[in-house]
Amino acid sequence: MSGISVSLTYSVAFRGVEACPVEVQCALAPGLPGFSIVGLPDKAVSEAKERVRAALASMAIAFPSKKVTINLSPADLPKEGGHFDLPIALALLAELSIIPHDVILSVVSLGELSLDGKLVPVTGALPAAMTAAEEQHVLLCPAECGKEAAWVSGARIIAAKSLGDVVRHFNGQNTIADSQPGEVIAPDKTLELRDVRGQERAKRALEIAAAGRHHMLMVGPPGSGKSMLSRRLPGILPPLSAQEALETSIVHSIAGLLDEGGISRQRPFRDPHHTSSTAAIIGGGRLAKPGEVSLAHNGVLFMDELPEFPRNVLETLRQPLETGNIMVSRANAHVKYPCKFMLIAAANPCKCGYMTDAERACARVPTCGEDYMGRISGPLLDRFDLRVDVPPVSYEDLDLPANGDTSETVAERVAAAHDRQSARFEAHDGMRSNADIEGEALEEIAAPDAEGRDLLLRAAEKFRMSARGYHRVMRVARTIADLDHATDVRKPHVAEAISYRINS
Repeated sequence: MSGISVSLTYSVAFRGVEACPVEVQCALAPGLPGFSIVGLPDKAVSEAKERVRAALASMAIAFPSKKVTINLSPADLPKEGGHFDLPIALALLAELSIIPHDVILSVVSLGELSLDGKLVPVTGALPAAMTAAEEQHVLLCPAECGKEAAWVSGARIIAAKSLGDVVRHFNGQNTIADSQPGEVIAPDKTLELRDVRGQERAKRALEIAAAGRHHMLMVGPPGSGKSMLSRRLPGILPPLSAQEALETSIVHSIAGLLDEGGISRQRPFRDPHHTSSTAAIIGGGRLAKPGEVSLAHNGVLFMDELPEFPRNVLETLRQPLETGNIMVSRANAHVKYPCKFMLIAAANPCKCGYMTDAERACARVPTCGEDYMGRISGPLLDRFDLRVDVPPVSYEDLDLPANGDTSETVAERVAAAHDRQSARFEAHDGMRSNADIEGEALEEIAAPDAEGRDLLLRAAEKFRMSARGYHRVMRVARTIADLDHATDVRKPHVAEAISYRINS
């Protein structure tokens, strides 16, 4: 192997929310001049050689008249995206002795190069910073990605504007200061719950759903307030904890949705249109990107006009609703994303929407309603903890002044219930809310008293509840008890939980 030398640096390849370490090796060998990249690169990575060549030319650096080989190891891990430009350029610059070999051995880098040598921002800086911190390496990234990556504690972040700045930094000519975390994004202005006239029962159900992260289905005629109620849900939800904010931001970083490196403590609220495809909702596409269920992780997925969604899209929701994660399987990728979200759905009772109004209903009542709601399968319907009828509001109620509790008041009650759950689940791994209770913990935490259990057994038998439905009533009753500041789940709590289960 005489005459061949190799330089080494590091980057990452994304597999879901995981950033896998990748060795970037550069070798110069005698022979016909050429530039090849091996190690299972995709088209964007293969094109890096032209961007790197042009970037070096813009810095007046002559490209070597030798055979240049870039190896991305491990070779069986797919490499996708333009963020490999910077580590390839670093390895080549080290091999040309323009920067020291040893300084890039402890660097994880990612960034796309423009033809004039500037660094273009890329997605995934946050999970890349986590990998760099685990490996005790420095992360080198474009300037626009620095504030995002600096949110990872224990990671040293160097954010450069151009390849020339990187060269000067590693040669000690003009050191780049470490990046600092971006600003915590102020929460968006939320809508006021008191603006919704009437619908006290639906408001109560919304509060219970927010307090325990329960899935909720609202059925009512057009204009009854279903969408209004749903869009006021963010105003009563507690802010994300530090751990939840990091988890959610990692998914949004992979999707390229973080603005200027800021991290939000507001829970995500996603409301896809009913024409969305399976890949848009679940995730997928050529690069197996996260879908709406993952972008709503630790937040809310609102699906308006639920029966209008394609049947195959609705059925794919069943597994993530139970497991809290989704495996996106494609021919060239098997990617796992987190998706622990609260599903809030709204639907009209029939195609025309006026099945319950004798004067406006069509001639196909009640068959039209059965056919329309039949688009929602029984197994999916069984996963809704709360089912609420939202009747039309009378004109007299619309003229009344706003009444009832404000969003701030309801949010305080919800936050208090969340605090009780957080204290309760400190000893239970994987549980953060009452909706997560399962196994032995269900009997330990959510078991009702004797009268409540007797009522639940009789209701389960009368309404032929499934085992899933039986346990979901117990979880909702536990949430109602938390809102009531009660230590034990009692008969009134069970009764209210049952009323939401059988009401449709």
